[in-house]
Amino acid sequence: MNPYILAILLFGLGLGTTITFASSHWLLAWMGLEMNTLAIMPLMAQHHHPRAIEATTKYFLTQAAAAATLLFASVTNAWLTGQWEIQQITHPLPSTMITLALALKIGLAPLHAWLPEVLQGLDLTTGLILSTWQKLAPFALILQIQPSSSTLLIILGLTSALIGGWGGLNQTQLRKILAYSSIAHLGWMILVLQFSPSLTLLTLLTYFIMTFSTFLVFKLNKATNINTLATSWTKAPTLTALTPLILLSLGGLPPLTGFMPKWLILQELTKQGLAPTATLAALSALLSLYFYLRLSYAMSLTISPNNLTGTTPWRFSSTQLTYPLATSTAMTICLLPLTPAISALLNP
Repeated sequence: MNPYILAILLFGLGLGTTITFASSHWLLAWMGLEMNTLAIMPLMAQHHHPRAIEATTKYFLTQAAAAATLLFASVTNAWLTGQWEIQQITHPLPSTMITLALALKIGLAPLHAWLPEVLQGLDLTTGLILSTWQKLAPFALILQIQPSSSTLLIILGLTSALIGGWGGLNQTQLRKILAYSSIAHLGWMILVLQFSPSLTLLTLLTYFIMTFSTFLVFKLNKATNINTLATSWTKAPTLTALTPLILLSLGGLPPLTGFMPKWLILQELTKQGLAPTATLAALSALLSLYFYLRLSYAMSLTISPNNLTGTTPWRFSSTQLTYPLATSTAMTICLLPLTPAISALLNP
């Protein structure tokens, strides 16, 4: 892609998110979300491949449906209450509609079906943008409206955590596994949103760091399915040794960074008297952990001649920068000891 066009598209992505962040009026927030959608679509369709075009079309239709629902709900709110302010959503009808529209935007279950299909059709770089940056603007709106229906949030959160764990179990495609991982993590964030918004932000941030590391590892290995991962030890042995730690951090095992948000969320849910919800969420984490273990096994515990069946791909030396990967990997593995400091910042 022409670097000038790429720069304009990335600027559009940044501007759309910034407009949504800065807006206090629903029309402006909607405009920012639309700019976001329109800016990422050429990036998704840049490889003229039927899968990429199909993924772009599916993405456009779901995002357009979510944006239309959001606009309809905000107009309904203005009609019922006379308010266009984002924080003045007092009526339960527009509040529920907006929550569901934003859930469709970010891919929360049961409105998640588009996410694995879309992510599977994209290259890893655009997939990374879709899994991280594109979640920011809708999340900013969810945090601002503080949805009044707490039952709806808990149902959305639990369903996402369970479906995110269940859906990834029989997948062999890495991008679909990462999509289900994204759904499960979003479920955890939504579960604790009404009790501790700062904890939701912390979970979002750690999810971004861990996902960034995972996508960069797969990009360095040019891997899109499990079989390709099995031969990666010949190319980057040190990275192959560290990757299971990154994956297990995504799964939330101590003593890795990914354990911190899950630990704090379970603690907060128990404090709020939601022990059954916390138990279900913890059990759903076991489902996710299984498919991360599958990836770890395929990557570092199968050494020739016992590796998985599959032809060894022709490997060129990678031109990818390794500094971002090194930084994010260190953060993915080593941040758990900072938990007391982070807890102090969350609860001043």
